[in-house]
Amino acid sequence: MSKTVLAINPGSTSTKFAIFQGDDLLFSETVRHDDNEMMPFKTVADQLPFRLETLLMNLEKRKFNLNKLDGIVGRGGLLKPLESGTYLVNEYMIGDALSSRFGEHASNLGAVIAGELADNLDIPAFIVDPVGVDELIAESRLSGMAEIERVSQVHALNIKAVSRKIAQQLNTPFEDLNFVVAHIGGGISVVAHRKGRIIDVNNADNEGPFSPERTGTLPAKQLVKLCYSGKYNEQEVLTKITKVGGVYSYLGTKSMVEVEQRVLNEDEQATLVLNSMIHQLGKEIGAMATVLEGHIDGIILTGGLCYSELIVEKIKKKISFLADIYVVPGEEELEALAAGAIRVLTNQEQAKIY
Repeated sequence: MSKTVLAINPGSTSTKFAIFQGDDLLFSETVRHDDNEMMPFKTVADQLPFRLETLLMNLEKRKFNLNKLDGIVGRGGLLKPLESGTYLVNEYMIGDALSSRFGEHASNLGAVIAGELADNLDIPAFIVDPVGVDELIAESRLSGMAEIERVSQVHALNIKAVSRKIAQQLNTPFEDLNFVVAHIGGGISVVAHRKGRIIDVNNADNEGPFSPERTGTLPAKQLVKLCYSGKYNEQEVLTKITKVGGVYSYLGTKSMVEVEQRVLNEDEQATLVLNSMIHQLGKEIGAMATVLEGHIDGIILTGGLCYSELIVEKIKKKISFLADIYVVPGEEELEALAAGAIRVLTNQEQAKIY
């Protein structure tokens, strides 16, 4: 008998949810939240009653009977460093998520909402592959300065899901393959995925290629000078690095659809910026190929920017000599959440404990 699960993905401006029965999607919905709705809430934790009520109201509109559920799965937020896998929601996880102990993000509410609903229904609640998935090898942790350790923050949910998908296509167990995976969206994560584990990654907020809104790696001495120039406080510099850097800092837009149109209209600056981003991305993929010592079963390109044929073709030109390339556009996050929960509910995997 197929298991039925509710998957919930709270984002900063939306709440996405879906009902799956086994592999079949019964329905999904994205509820948008405008600034006026979110303005009264000082913290993410304050949003909990509003998000819960919105979800239940929309499920009621669908006339879906919650008693049909076998489990509920939420997006894993900013939690302590963890191995990849499906985790049971428990009081420790809810405490860390609500207190924003490891950082504040809307996705922290995924575990909390799943836990609250599941408690009322007496069914299990899960999260799958949160951002803090940490499987780095020791050599990947050293930064070059003893006081600073490299940390793993990665688009783990989508990266693990597309790696499983391509492994299935290759009729080979996920744990027997080596991939370089590049998640290319508002942030860019490039990982060395060896035998089912992410052994190295550029933290998309800190390092690697610049992206539509993030700077990636910066020249260290010039960054230090900028920090001490007296022009910016700490928060302003962090905002420049993570929210108004990258493509936006050069072209004044984060929309890659607009950038692509400008390139097609022969805008020289837009062409230079796009080519530079792809130049850096190619270098990062090449670097991860060396982490795998050239033993690569494929390079997977995924994330929202992979819907662009122009961008994908430019990337392929840089890296096609390294290995076969697989393109999985977009982010199948709700599907990945549901699949993780169903693997546990059908005893294909054991749930991990936080």
